[in-house]
Amino acid sequence: MMMENIQNEFFTKENVQAIVQELAVLIKPIKEYLTVDETSEYLGVSKSAVYKITSKKEIPFYNPGGKKIYFKKSELDAWIDSGRVSPDSEILQQFNTKATNPNTLGAW
Repeated sequence: MMMENIQNEFFTKENVQAIVQELAVLIKPIKEYLTVDETSEYLGVSKSAVYKITSKKEIPFYNPGGKKIYFKKSELDAWIDSGRVSPDSEILQQFNTKATNPNTLGAW
């Protein structure tokens, strides 16, 4: 009986509505295209940094109508992935693998 009272107090209509509103903010719909503001937040950089890399054409973007700029989320992910820096341990492992493989002797 006590557990029922606790559950009824916690799951009031107002509490459930508040939880739903909080979840709606936390779980934003997955968008295919992002604005400059959203891209800035997604990349963790300032808006001016986003404009700077677009002006240098270092990142793919879309400019329909010549006003607003949009970014495709999958292309942002690919752009981030393209900047991967291999750790020394991985480079050393690749070197050792090639050095001990008789088929790659002389490949260096």
